[in-house]
Amino acid sequence: MSERYQNSEAFLAKALNIIPLGTQTFSKSKTQYPFGVSPYFIAWGKGSHVWDVDGNEYIDYINALAAVTLGYNDPDVTAAVRDQLQEGVIFSLPHTIEIQVAEKIVEMVPCAEMVRFGKNGSDATSGAIRLARAYTRRDRVAVCGYHGWHDWYIGSTARNLGVPQAVQKLTHTFFYNDIDSLHKIFQKYPDQVATVILEPMNVFEPTNNFLQKVKDLAHENNAVLIFDETVTGFRYANGGAQEYFGVVPDLATFGKGLANGYPISAVTGRAEIMHLMEEIFFSFTFGGEALSLAAALATLSKLQQQPVIATLKNQGQKVLTGVEKLIDYHKVSHILSVSGNPTWSFLLIKDVPPYSSWQIKTLFLQEVFAQGILTLGSHNMSYAHSDADVTNLLAIYEKVFPLLQDAIDNCTLEKYLRCQPLEPLFKVR
Repeated sequence: MSERYQNSEAFLAKALNIIPLGTQTFSKSKTQYPFGVSPYFIAWGKGSHVWDVDGNEYIDYINALAAVTLGYNDPDVTAAVRDQLQEGVIFSLPHTIEIQVAEKIVEMVPCAEMVRFGKNGSDATSGAIRLARAYTRRDRVAVCGYHGWHDWYIGSTARNLGVPQAVQKLTHTFFYNDIDSLHKIFQKYPDQVATVILEPMNVFEPTNNFLQKVKDLAHENNAVLIFDETVTGFRYANGGAQEYFGVVPDLATFGKGLANGYPISAVTGRAEIMHLMEEIFFSFTFGGEALSLAAALATLSKLQQQPVIATLKNQGQKVLTGVEKLIDYHKVSHILSVSGNPTWSFLLIKDVPPYSSWQIKTLFLQEVFAQGILTLGSHNMSYAHSDADVTNLLAIYEKVFPLLQDAIDNCTLEKYLRCQPLEPLFKVR
């Protein structure tokens, strides 16, 4: 048992006896955090910082998998939730806050004419897929990116255990910035594709007018276009990536930053399609849970009233620029690169024989965790990230990058590692 993470490891052992994987979320599990050099449980957070159960403090660049956009325990969101708690959490009839949040989303999101709520991003994407299938009376789905745990999507990935073959065969993957790969799906299955769903951006920027070409191709084939804005929504712009890139889909799904970490998601889009929500079945006991709706209303209002997105971009650009300079200065471009949007950027780790990217990532995580940075390789910016936070991140990378260079170029990685390396597993992105 490690000294720095003693309590985390004890809690993990206890959790594994009663919780499969030790947690509810794959990306928060032991599969992502090398044992012996990682925290496994967080006790509390404030602003851009979190503290683990051993009392170690971190500047958090994961931000609850990009769900926290304003910062932990944001005072405006917390106050709104406390006020709503005095009225109640859930009732026998809807609370009028459902209307207020729906109106706010319609006001902010270009494609939004009507809105329905869920609790997770997977709820929203699955609801949108069912809508598209009902609207087109077709079954097949073209996908690009990550869209959640439900059968219709996860059956198309390596984590397809338990998904019927009949379901798997209805989902077809195309590749980002490769319009021909989507065109081939329509050619192979004429008049059978109900919808095209994609994350409008994750690791790489769209090139050659890719998003507009996807929209045009979908509509030429009478398919519904869905943007999965679970991450990009209320992060790239107040109206999401569709506002940022100027391409408006038929339907869009939102989650994560919609309520600064409270559990709520949304399906929205053209009223002509959304009206079919009255015909399909998309219903949740907790779909109108009022605390999360109060958090959403406070979050969206703050986005409109304060320079949240501008700050995410500004601070995130400092990170991108600083990391690029460090990669160049330390001559580690054969190991590392950066990509993504300033609000959600990625430090990409390459295979450098004889080492895999997983082995190199293990050493990277070991070192940044020990020095008080919580990241899995992305920089999910929040409104709470200060100049000091960015400076500290870059100062730690200043120490870690040359260590990586020595470990890789001189084949001494094993000398530095104090744990077993991570194993290649299913990657979300």
